[in-house]
Amino acid sequence: MIAVLASSDDALIIDKPAGLPLDPGRRGGPSLADQLPALRRGRFIPAPAHRLDQDTAGCLVLARHKAALRDLSARFAARDVRKLYWAVLRGDVADDAGVVDAPLLKHSTREDGWHMRVDPAGAAAITEWRVLGRAPGLAFVEFAPHTGRTHQLRAHAAHLGHPILGDARYGGGAGAMHLLARRLVIAGLDATAPVPAHMREAIAACGG
Repeated sequence: MIAVLASSDDALIIDKPAGLPLDPGRRGGPSLADQLPALRRGRFIPAPAHRLDQDTAGCLVLARHKAALRDLSARFAARDVRKLYWAVLRGDVADDAGVVDAPLLKHSTREDGWHMRVDPAGAAAITEWRVLGRAPGLAFVEFAPHTGRTHQLRAHAAHLGHPILGDARYGGGAGAMHLLARRLVIAGLDATAPVPAHMREAIAACGG
């Protein structure tokens, strides 16, 4: 059962498990959509007002009715929301904090599929970051995205030269991706997601 972190008459913030896609895949398999009917009140099945990647864990907001879905979606579009993410990055990050202001454009090839890359022709993308702890070859960081582009944090981390641990698509190596949607504040709701099991060892090594 999906854990509910905060709720109101209009919305829920849930703790999405890492590895669980929002929608059913072409080949089938479990998805968040399978579990949403259990969270409904009345006829409307709660619907995500934004997206989280399949391998990202943590805070996801669901609308409880159609009007709420329109309102929440508008808040995301207007950036009337506060989002904080925790991640473990590969490598020795020299600076303690910074801002990545680098536009992102979707790039695809037949061989490698698609990914986002920094490109002047892309959409504006801004990410504020700070280091919370360090270990040899690792950095525990907090991201505060000012925009909400697809794969923004993953692409910006790679642009810094320090991809997210376990993010094979952007150079972070094999294993589970160490990215958590830690906190979400929207429409009077304020939720904080717990650190998933697969991230605890690396965060503890960094002093977190």
